[in-house]
Amino acid sequence: MELKKLGLIINPWAGIGGPAGLKGSDGEDTVREALEAGVEPRAQQRADVALQALHEFRDRVEILCFAGNMGEDLARSSGFTVTVVGEAESDPSTPADSERAAREIRTAGADLIVFVGGDGTARNMVNALGAEFPVLGIPAGVKMHSACFAISPKAAGEVLRRLLAGELVDLREHEVRDIDEKSFREGRVSTRYYGELLVPEEGHFVQAVKNAGREVEELAVADIAAEVVEDIEPETLYVVGPGSTTLAVLDELGCEGTLLGVDLLLDGELIARDIGARDIEAALANHDGPAKIILTAIGGQGHLIGRGNQQFSPAVLHAVGRENLIVVATKTKITELGGRPLLVDSGDPDLDRDWSGFIPVITGYRDAILYPLSNGDL
Repeated sequence: MELKKLGLIINPWAGIGGPAGLKGSDGEDTVREALEAGVEPRAQQRADVALQALHEFRDRVEILCFAGNMGEDLARSSGFTVTVVGEAESDPSTPADSERAAREIRTAGADLIVFVGGDGTARNMVNALGAEFPVLGIPAGVKMHSACFAISPKAAGEVLRRLLAGELVDLREHEVRDIDEKSFREGRVSTRYYGELLVPEEGHFVQAVKNAGREVEELAVADIAAEVVEDIEPETLYVVGPGSTTLAVLDELGCEGTLLGVDLLLDGELIARDIGARDIEAALANHDGPAKIILTAIGGQGHLIGRGNQQFSPAVLHAVGRENLIVVATKTKITELGGRPLLVDSGDPDLDRDWSGFIPVITGYRDAILYPLSNGDL
């Protein structure tokens, strides 16, 4: 497809609930709660990473967008020719604004729309466009189960760059899925198929749909938990990420952890449950001893950092260090990746690059493998 007019829709508040441990960013109350907690919106920054890949084409592509922080501000500051086709009716902007932007940008003649957000914004694109118009998601939300997102903002930019360079890029329909945030905040994952979007697809730049509801490998998970617990060190602060495999570690210790939140463990005792990035950063700053992070990957996608665990901010990751990262996953989960690497998309491109490479993954009791961790670059 030829790309001359690029639609840009930024959900300015996408992902703001993640660092605050709010499990999502839907709703004005959630946005205000996250802002009051001191969380800084990062959707603009993630969109900027993608647009940087298009700088050589600034004299050839026109960006169609809504006014202000829904697209115009970033597009103009990046040096593109900009046509503003409308503006948000609310502040903060709402899903209705995103849907109206999609319809009006398409009507104005866009060849493709790139949107910045999470599964909620993807649903807005389904409502406004269906599966008849090409769109690509720049991942910026807390929930990103859908297969319409690039694996990182940089990967989104590469897909767009290839389109502008006239390279052949396939268009395929991909699933959009979403979860109920109220249930999610209560520790229940209720996800459903919502629709399809037509997505440009190239190599490993676009993520797979998240696996959900598959059989839990109870014995393998129990073996992993036993291995991790046996190696727990005294006076070490453990920051335990979300997931059933990591929760099994806390269960093995007799601690009542959270399935979908981040918990703190010290000397075999749970000292904090379901906390946000600021609380983690403060705990690390106030802890005199060593610290480690325990994480597991999302099944199907392979994301280790940056999907559903934005509480692990770049500041947290820098403070703990890659050498203190403990990764746990069953061999089935690793095998289902089909050789694709685990992925890191922290929002800090330098950190993502530095953390790439082979890492040990605990897959059972006294059983581990080396597996690649990638920032999405080929």
